[in-house]
Amino acid sequence: MRRLLPLIAFALAACSQSAPVPEAPKSQASATPAIPADAPVILAFGDSLYAGYRLAPGEGYPPRLEAALNASGVKARVVNAGVSGDTTAAARERLAFTLDNQRRKPALVMVGLGGNDMLRGLPPAETRANLDAILTELDKRQIPALLTGMLAAPNMGKDYVAAFNPIYPALAAKHKAPLVPFFLQAVIGNDKLMLDDHVHPNPAGVDKIVAATKDEVAKALKAATSR
Repeated sequence: MRRLLPLIAFALAACSQSAPVPEAPKSQASATPAIPADAPVILAFGDSLYAGYRLAPGEGYPPRLEAALNASGVKARVVNAGVSGDTTAAARERLAFTLDNQRRKPALVMVGLGGNDMLRGLPPAETRANLDAILTELDKRQIPALLTGMLAAPNMGKDYVAAFNPIYPALAAKHKAPLVPFFLQAVIGNDKLMLDDHVHPNPAGVDKIVAATKDEVAKALKAATSR
């Protein structure tokens, strides 16, 4: 995400920092077994939180998720389709092109969008409509989705928060898609796990998010490939 709000906007929405912070898990990349050519594909379709903003190759969420899944025995290839700065409207416009140009049809699409809409103060109704359209297109193509949610910063105001935060659980229920309620829950408000912009995770933070979401992704992938 670009031109981001200060940490306080997100920290107020996070859990208390009073508890000691455990050491971040080490990357599993070096121990990851070879991925079979026919491993199901997970498409990570989102913004900078998927794209790996300011991280080196291999340090972002998609490659570390792929490594963690395969190290745990869940064969999967995770394709990074994250674009930094994307709003839900921009992502909606590129969805068909992205899907049409995949070498293999994804078994599962992770949808992680909306943070830039919130940071720019875009109307929550537009965010909802765009995410709904994205999930509807995936439904039409019979591609299961997993939605990773976002929460509005408290300083956006009570009315904005009340309109924005219910978007993700409502759309997950409508489209029967599994939901990670708040993608940044494992790291938000903890400087040791964030870049100096206080919003994007650093490599240790990415590992924390992977650890917090890996099981939900594996469950969704199993359900998708069992259809």
